[in-house]
Amino acid sequence: MLETYVENGVVAGLISLVSRGDESKVEVHGKTAYDGPELERDSLFRVASFTKPIVAAATMLLVDDKRLTLDAPVADVLPELAHPVVLRRPDGPVEDTVPAARPITLEDLLTFRLGLGESDNPALRQREQELGVHTFGPPIPRTELEPDEWMKRFGTLPLQYQPGEQWLYATGSHLLGVLVARVAGQPLGEFLAERIFQPLGMRDTGFTASDPDRLTTAYIGTDVLDPAVGSQWLTPPPFPDAAGGLISTVDDFHAFTRMLLEDGGGLLSPHSVAAMTTDHLTPTQREAAVGFLGPDTGWGYGVSVGGQYGWAGGLGTLWSTTPADRTISILLTQRAIWTWPEELFAEASTPAW
Repeated sequence: MLETYVENGVVAGLISLVSRGDESKVEVHGKTAYDGPELERDSLFRVASFTKPIVAAATMLLVDDKRLTLDAPVADVLPELAHPVVLRRPDGPVEDTVPAARPITLEDLLTFRLGLGESDNPALRQREQELGVHTFGPPIPRTELEPDEWMKRFGTLPLQYQPGEQWLYATGSHLLGVLVARVAGQPLGEFLAERIFQPLGMRDTGFTASDPDRLTTAYIGTDVLDPAVGSQWLTPPPFPDAAGGLISTVDDFHAFTRMLLEDGGGLLSPHSVAAMTTDHLTPTQREAAVGFLGPDTGWGYGVSVGGQYGWAGGLGTLWSTTPADRTISILLTQRAIWTWPEELFAEASTPAW
């Protein structure tokens, strides 16, 4: 079924993986680009928002280490957020603010309830653009700001909602990336490699393509977004994008998803995995987020939660885990997911394959 989308030119290529217990099936179809070589099982994809659960897991490693506490104010590590202000009205001007009712906590970042995210306030979006800290959308082109400068500018923004009040997508992950690096005392990519990628055998996952010859081309529709040759992922980023900047392979990401399904697999504590895969939203917050999360779906830490848990990558990837029958489904393509035909999204979201 999925192969027909390659044959019809809807996607240049795709890799699908389904596993249950110790059994797995992988199918590889198409090419690394419409005019490129054949896709291989170890081809490299920009997995975009698959980065979010990985960074959430990194945060929970530090919680397990007792170096972070979920209810602690993040200003202890991110002093740029020590005195947040909030728009008097969510749709109001950025200058009309009131003090935040309480500090922003670590759990606010993990659950995307810090009060700032994908905004429907044009004035707030414009201010983010002016500061160079706009956090939603493909990380292309990437920012040239270093993390400390990025945080300095970000800290001047008002929140759109009071901390804990509303679910807003994405920004919490960017802040987690800076926070994890500061607590660990090393760049985010190094911490992820030492504490997650190397223990799980994820040798091809990182913020830079491990092998330029295996990198796929990224598309919006059928237009090139980021080519394999000359890709920005061939050099280390000044600001590691903790919301969408990772490169990975189907087997690497499968190793991460199996770790979660196995209650942490000795890497994370079962308590941390349970926290990641439990819905933390109130009914009102779920209702407000339904256009993004879908009906009967909530949010854990870096993942959506319903009968399944998982997430999608905006540059063309889907993942779901069904704990009841211990099934993991992963689909990697190079076509931005918001340009998928409706029938592809519908079929891929219900992985009978």
